[in-house]
Amino acid sequence: MRLGVVRGSVVLNQAVPSLAGIRLVILEPVTAERLASGNPGGGKCLIAADQLGSGLGQMVGFAEGRTAASPWYPNDVPVDAYSCLIVENLEYSPPAIAATPVVAPPVAENRQPAKPNGKKRQKVRS
Repeated sequence: MRLGVVRGSVVLNQAVPSLAGIRLVILEPVTAERLASGNPGGGKCLIAADQLGSGLGQMVGFAEGRTAASPWYPNDVPVDAYSCLIVENLEYSPPAIAATPVVAPPVAENRQPAKPNGKKRQKVRS
């Protein structure tokens, strides 16, 4: 389950008969970065079936995939997302970011490049 914000609704002129009477809403998934800033949303919008009557701007929880069609079992309703709860209260504390130690890149050994015939060069002392 993920969280999303209702941004609008969809009206269909023609639809599969099993979608008759099902309200469709436009949901903008909530991202952690935007939630931490106090302005939820930020994800790529999607269409979800909604039987809860959620309003514009309300945060909802939604299920995706085959789970989204479960409320209509055993009927086959072609939905990919289903609004299954309305968020009443949400407390979010961003995770503390641990300071990662800065590791210097490994230093390559001072080696002479190999000759084209595969033999290594020998150092000549003068």
